[in-house]
Amino acid sequence: MRVFSLVALSIMIFPRLLGSGQFEPAQLGLAQLDPGKSAAVAKAQVSNLVEQVDAAPEAAPAFNEQDLRCLALNIYHEARSEPKSGQVAVARVTLNRVASRAFPGSICEVVKQGGIKRNRCQFSWWCDGRSDLPTEKRAWRQAMEIARNVLDDAVPDPTRGALYYHANYTKPSWSRVYHRTTRIGRHLFYRPTKI
Repeated sequence: MRVFSLVALSIMIFPRLLGSGQFEPAQLGLAQLDPGKSAAVAKAQVSNLVEQVDAAPEAAPAFNEQDLRCLALNIYHEARSEPKSGQVAVARVTLNRVASRAFPGSICEVVKQGGIKRNRCQFSWWCDGRSDLPTEKRAWRQAMEIARNVLDDAVPDPTRGALYYHANYTKPSWSRVYHRTTRIGRHLFYRPTKI
């Protein structure tokens, strides 16, 4: 009974890896577990499982075409006049928010947070009442390329974990309560003082 309890616990802790196709039960040693084996043998096999999982690369979150488009729209509208590093920074802030418990759990939900009522949204382009259709083809292609690279995790986070930013020609009151991490182009980036 104890052997199966450890196996069940392992499966509960690591279901993502079992369902990802990254590991098969036989690779993890689960197929070889025998109810007649001692608890010490089972513990050793589960310990081996933990080592294999710890050594495995993190599975990248699955993003869909809608996520890609929402991220590219955010890059386009928030930073198309910025250098590429500034566009990457805006994309990273968006993904940092997705990863934070303080924000919604998907890219489109983060971008659209606050609804369409003027001055209630997180990103001003979303609730400014204007069309969101990209009109500059070159800038749109670049925003899509940067969004793909960021989603593929091919570009590091230049913001050092920032969740907020503003243009350098504004001084929002909230900026005083956060830690400024960097300046990229015309944007200043911030994160909470306690992480």
